[in-house]
Amino acid sequence: MKIFLTIFVTVFLAELGDKTQLATMLFASDAKVSKWTVFFAASAALVLAAGIGVVAGEMLGKVVSEKTLSLLAGVGFVLIGAFLLWGALKQGI
Repeated sequence: MKIFLTIFVTVFLAELGDKTQLATMLFASDAKVSKWTVFFAASAALVLAAGIGVVAGEMLGKVVSEKTLSLLAGVGFVLIGAFLLWGALKQGI
């Protein structure tokens, strides 16, 4: 249960405010579109994307150690953060 909650909270927080959620809000804002259709289509897309991530992670895990993958993910997130921070500073926040 602990790993389930860890994954749930991590993915939930990562998805808040991202372009997937924004696109879903855009579709839901159309008065002619069923909100249930938007919900189920977006949910199915996220489930499929997560499934692809699980399969890719399993394949990568067979050839690259978990420690190396964690290190690469951490470095990647730091680089993305630094890039975004640099861009914001250049624009004069």
